[in-house]
Amino acid sequence: MSSSRATAMVSKPVSSDILLVELLAGLPDPRARRGRRHPVRALVAVALCAVLTGARSFTAIAEWARDAGRTRLRRLGMMRRAADEATFRRVLTRLDPAALQEAFGVWSLTRARCSGGRRVYAIDGKSLRGARKKGAARAFLVAALDHATGTVAAQTAVDTKGSEITAARVLIGLLDLTGAVLTLDALHTNNATASQILAAGAHYVLTVKGNSRLLFRMLKALPWAQIPATTTTETGHGRRATRTIKVLDAPAWIEFTGAAQVAQLRRTVTRKGKKTVEVVYLVTSADARTASSETLATWAHTHWSIENRLHWVRDVTFDEDRCQIHTGHAPQNMAALRNTAIAILRHAGWDNIAQALRHHARDIDRPIHALLQS
Repeated sequence: MSSSRATAMVSKPVSSDILLVELLAGLPDPRARRGRRHPVRALVAVALCAVLTGARSFTAIAEWARDAGRTRLRRLGMMRRAADEATFRRVLTRLDPAALQEAFGVWSLTRARCSGGRRVYAIDGKSLRGARKKGAARAFLVAALDHATGTVAAQTAVDTKGSEITAARVLIGLLDLTGAVLTLDALHTNNATASQILAAGAHYVLTVKGNSRLLFRMLKALPWAQIPATTTTETGHGRRATRTIKVLDAPAWIEFTGAAQVAQLRRTVTRKGKKTVEVVYLVTSADARTASSETLATWAHTHWSIENRLHWVRDVTFDEDRCQIHTGHAPQNMAALRNTAIAILRHAGWDNIAQALRHHARDIDRPIHALLQS
């Protein structure tokens, strides 16, 4: 699929009532016409139901399909007997990941919610360590996570982490960002990315660290001691975290594309009597009317939730880093299935994804119902 087609599909208005299974009907089948027994939409639907129970491999997906039985499988569009492991492997290895992510992304965008009055997305990357073949580069995925729902709106792949900046720009081009806000870490703090975000009709919130040396020194030299602070404190999981933010209108001499405000963010974490302090700076195109100090602090804090709400869940709950699936498009497509399973469960009200997977694994009708209602 061309990126222009993906952009058109993800960006066009879609009814919020549309069901995920309806979007799967538009998936292109990568197989030759002769010998097809099951439509690709049914194979993806069945695979997604299996992942909703914690399935991590093609074998586990095929076993779930066999246990489901013909009557249940017909509800998912699989009219013949259950597909075998080789069929799931063949389709998910060959299926265009852009097409699959397009379907999942359109559905996710219809469920997006606002944070601070706007749609806000965190963009970050994650390596698929287990998908690395001997002598080959690791698969690396860059995702846009909706701050409010903790679900992935879009995802793209790169061969190495060194290409994450380029991949993020591709990802930005796949989304309708009019009026939205993007939060990105220090790797993406550059004028080219900032310009693209502004051209897309969105605002950026970028972290400034030592890799942007000149900008970092300029921000560090501002008279922060004279600026009033907004402070929040959270306790839990054996730690106490205090975050203090100070915000200024961006000085004219800070030459960064579109900069409207700058901020100093101090994080002080105390765990078992040990205190750690980190100070970073932010630059944003959102002015004070768009983003107050409290709103800016929330956006910055929530950005890091992509680690706990997505990466940690995929690594620990789905054991993604030890998954040995590496052929063709399978690593990216399996990651997309995991992302979407997480999204379905979060939209259904589940916070503990591991508990939700166990719940759906105990009754074979539960994942089918969850998918058909999504």
